Amino acid sequence: MKKQFVPRIALLAAVLAALTMMVMPMASHAGVAGAQRAEFMVVNHSDWDIHQLFLSPTHKDTWGPDQLGDHVIKAGGGSFTLHSIPCGHYDIKIVDEDGDACVIEDVTMCKDHTHWDVTNKELAKCEGWGH
Repeated sequence: MKKQFVPRIALLAAVLAALTMMVMPMASHAGVAGAQRAEFMVVNHSDWDIHQLFLSPTHKDTWGPDQLGDHVIKAGGGSFTLHSIPCGHYDIKIVDEDGDACVIEDVTMCKDHTHWDVTNKELAKCEGWGH
């Protein structure tokens, strides 16, 4: 009776080991996919309200949709958080209530770079901003 018990344990151990090996690559792949997205907060420390915000991967010629929708990022500390942004380098175009646009190039968005402070100094580089 003992002789039959040992092979069953060995068979069970082999099956468990095989299942573990199959599940591990799927779990690690899911972890990598989750790590490639981040939340990114835009904080408006400037003197102008931001009415639109567009993203484009750096070195691309097209803009995505307005990320703000009906939301306005108020001057003096208002904020807006973008969710599930794929990690990467982006150009950001912001537009004020008068339609003045400013493009900030090559902003890193990922787990180590999770916010961007918009300041008057940064916006001063954009000709016509806030006028």
